[in-house]
Amino acid sequence: MYRQGSRLLMRATSAAGARLGLTAGSRAASQAFSTEVTEAPVLDSSFLEAWKKAAPNIDPPKTPLAFMKPRPPTPSSIPSKLTLNFVLPYQSEISNKEVDMAIIPATTGQMGVLPGHVATIAELKPGVLSVHEGNEVTKYFVSSGFAFIHANSYADIVAVEAVSLDRIDPSLVQKGLADFTQKLNSAVTDLEKAEAQVGVEVHSALNAALTG
Repeated sequence: MYRQGSRLLMRATSAAGARLGLTAGSRAASQAFSTEVTEAPVLDSSFLEAWKKAAPNIDPPKTPLAFMKPRPPTPSSIPSKLTLNFVLPYQSEISNKEVDMAIIPATTGQMGVLPGHVATIAELKPGVLSVHEGNEVTKYFVSSGFAFIHANSYADIVAVEAVSLDRIDPSLVQKGLADFTQKLNSAVTDLEKAEAQVGVEVHSALNAALTG
C-alpha cells in the first residue's frame, strides 16, 4: 500500500510538471542548493577606507622591558668591582655604585656576592645586608625582598623595608622581643600564633644583628 502511494505521488508530481511545460532537467536547474557557490560579494571601497580610520589599535601592548635601558654586555674578563643597586618601595638607597662585595641574608643562608658571580635570584630573609667598599662596611637590616645577581657583575637588591644598623635602638628591640614572645606563649588562634611568630623571628634577627 505504501509503495502504491509513493508511485501515485511521483505520477502526480510528473503530471504537474508536464502541465507547466517543465522537463526533469529544467526542474532540477530551477531548484537552489545550499552547496552551490554564490557569486563573490562586491567590496565597498568607501566602507573599507572608513573602517581603516575607525578600527581600534590591535598591536600587542608594550611590556616594562620595552622601556628599560639595556644592560651592559657580559665582559670577557671579570671586572674588579661589583655594581650595586639597592632600592626600597619608597626610595633608592644605593644606585649604580661600584663596591667590592655584598653579603646578602638569603633564605638559604648568608650569600657573598663578588664581581663575576654566577647569575642568581635569591629570596631575602630578615637579616643584615653588608656592603663592603675597601675597609668601609655599611650594614642594613632588611625585612624581606629579593636579590637579582646578573652575569655582568651587576646586582639589584629589592627590599620591602630596610634601615641602617646605627639607627636601631637596642632597648626597643629587647622590649619587642619580650612582648612578641609573651604573645606567642598566650596565643590561641592560628592567626595570633602566626603574627606572634613573625614578630619573634624579626626581633630575634634584629637582636642578632646588633650583638653579632
